[in-house]
Amino acid sequence: MHRPNVVFIISDDQGYWSLGCAGNKEIITPHIDRLAAEGTRFDNFFCASPVCSPARASLLTGCIPSQHGVHDWLRDDDERQSAIEYLAGQYSYTRALVENGYDCALSGKWHMGASAKVQQGFTHWFCHKSGGGPYYGAPLYKDGKLYREERYVTDAITDDALEYLDSRQGQEGPFYLHVAYTAPHAPWLNNHPKEYTDLYKDCPFESVPHLPRHPDSIYLTDEVAKDERANLIGYFAAVTAMDAGIGRILAKLDEMGLAEDTLVVFTADNGFSCGHHGFWGKGNATFPLNMYEESVKVPFIARHPGRIPAGRVCDALVSAYDFMPTLLDYLDVPCTDTLERPGTSFAPALRGEAFRQHDEVVVMDEYGPNRMIRDRRFKYVARYPYGPNELYDLQEDPGETRNLLVQGGAEGLEQSMRRRLEAWFARYVNPQIDGAREAVFGSGQIGLAGLWGDGSPAHSCDDYIKENPNYAPYRVK
Repeated sequence: MHRPNVVFIISDDQGYWSLGCAGNKEIITPHIDRLAAEGTRFDNFFCASPVCSPARASLLTGCIPSQHGVHDWLRDDDERQSAIEYLAGQYSYTRALVENGYDCALSGKWHMGASAKVQQGFTHWFCHKSGGGPYYGAPLYKDGKLYREERYVTDAITDDALEYLDSRQGQEGPFYLHVAYTAPHAPWLNNHPKEYTDLYKDCPFESVPHLPRHPDSIYLTDEVAKDERANLIGYFAAVTAMDAGIGRILAKLDEMGLAEDTLVVFTADNGFSCGHHGFWGKGNATFPLNMYEESVKVPFIARHPGRIPAGRVCDALVSAYDFMPTLLDYLDVPCTDTLERPGTSFAPALRGEAFRQHDEVVVMDEYGPNRMIRDRRFKYVARYPYGPNELYDLQEDPGETRNLLVQGGAEGLEQSMRRRLEAWFARYVNPQIDGAREAVFGSGQIGLAGLWGDGSPAHSCDDYIKENPNYAPYRVK
């Protein structure tokens, strides 16, 4: 059986709103826009958790965080932390691909633990040591050795992906290339080439809101406020520089005659707000952790000439935990793992076939003890065990400015949505690593969760406490 190649491109901390093809008239993304024009863009694709490591692990394994055990971004402050292989023994779609003759390559960010170690069936491993950091002097593993990259890291990742594609010349069998950029993750100041920052020197930035500070914002918002314009220039420039790299990859596929035989997917790990709701960041941009649309909704575009309709926009509600079954279904690759996963294949939507979702279709998110259920109209956020909980009518209040639980009168709807949420999670959660019992603060995971750990703390809140000594429920004595 002939199966197509796959180039999977994932950005870091990118809001769904930050693409030209999504309606942003200020940001410059011609190559991603080309992908959308030549493929199908999904308007309602949601990450499984609004922070990088659990979101990426859910994409790869098809599991929610309370199944794979990654509940927050992973710290690697010391050798013990950096050596933890969080996905050890778990099954992923790359393992399924390898079982069916694919060669799997990683170029860029991993951030799912033990970055020095080749994992999950990959053979090519050009890997960022951490989850972010400077764009010049980035710590990378190449040929098993850690070094500091002098090049702009976006270019280094692109160059490695191109080298891998060149190495496939004359090779038999399909390949899977995972291109994982750190862009447009912070830092944004003094970290991006002038050729890209100059593009935005006169930009009015009307495509982002300029709102009063959200009362739950943490220090990133305050740091950005010192020079919001310069940070906006950096964020937009990081996206455009990444877009240029994507353009080089698409040109290489054209040059090699592989475009017609390659599924190209573009998405992001989690969303991001650049002033939306009055804060900068994602799910951990506030405390309590948030589930706003800008945090949980991400870009998703798929192109495969002749098989995926061009220029189509799909409004189906789909999630990162749907990606594994979708990809394997699309490629006709069997999954040999027996774990019950929550996802449903949306491969028919990729192929342009009828894909009418039932009105009861919902998406679920979790971030530690914070869980969300969202249907086409309402979103309910439950924070265990004490709240505060939130309920929004997205039809009447798309900006999520009016919590219906504060004004009262929505108690019946809340009970119904909470019952649905808890029944869904009860079905899929592994009680040994249940996120509702994890002390996730948004400042990083430092060990295996729950009973998978050794009894030592799995989560860090020290940085947050130091920066915000007056935030409940913690106080610095």
